Amino acid sequence: MIRKLFLLIALFAFMSSAAQTNDTIRAEVLLETTMGNIKVALYNETPKHRDNFIKLVKEGFYDGLLFHRVIASFMIQGGDSASRNAVKGQLLGDSPEGYTIPAEIRYPEIIHKRGALAAAREGDNVNPERASSASQFYIVYGKRFNDEMLDKVQRRIDETTNGTVKLTPEARECYKKKGGTPHLDGQYTVFGEVIEGINVVADIEFVETDDNDRPVEDVRIIKATVVKDIE
Repeated sequence: MIRKLFLLIALFAFMSSAAQTNDTIRAEVLLETTMGNIKVALYNETPKHRDNFIKLVKEGFYDGLLFHRVIASFMIQGGDSASRNAVKGQLLGDSPEGYTIPAEIRYPEIIHKRGALAAAREGDNVNPERASSASQFYIVYGKRFNDEMLDKVQRRIDETTNGTVKLTPEARECYKKKGGTPHLDGQYTVFGEVIEGINVVADIEFVETDDNDRPVEDVRIIKATVVKDIE
């Protein structure tokens, strides 16, 4: 009887450990770009965005698309289907999409730290639910902040969220040590992070751009590949 109980306890412990391990395994996607490789891990805490991104990658949707909007000390944005065959200087970012993804904003545990992978979306005036674009995403680089700068950011966040989003002490510390774009917290879905190639993100964000923040010389995603799946 004691031996059976021990075996049951051991089995339960094993199953619990396996479940925990599976929950912490994150899908990974490699973005091969004309300026180097970027590898991102996708968060299990945002399953709708994770699964949609994986689906598009497996379909080859991102292959050949541009990073069409790049802002120094802020972020790089891609995923517009029209960018695949866009001519020089063509305005990008407003291509029609067949669907949106419900917001999965997990603030304050998930923030816009340097390397964050997040979904673009239309503004609050036409999108009060803050639903995400079907395909457009951005990768944060941002900058480091001090307390005075973060106090100023908090006032900006208060204006855009009616005071409902507050920078936590943990978030403030992260933005001071690592950097990012705190003014976007609580308003856009962050669904992953860069685990390799943050230097490539930095290189891309400082390329020469036109008046619409599009790189003068195209920066293209050559191929996107799921290198680690959760299934």
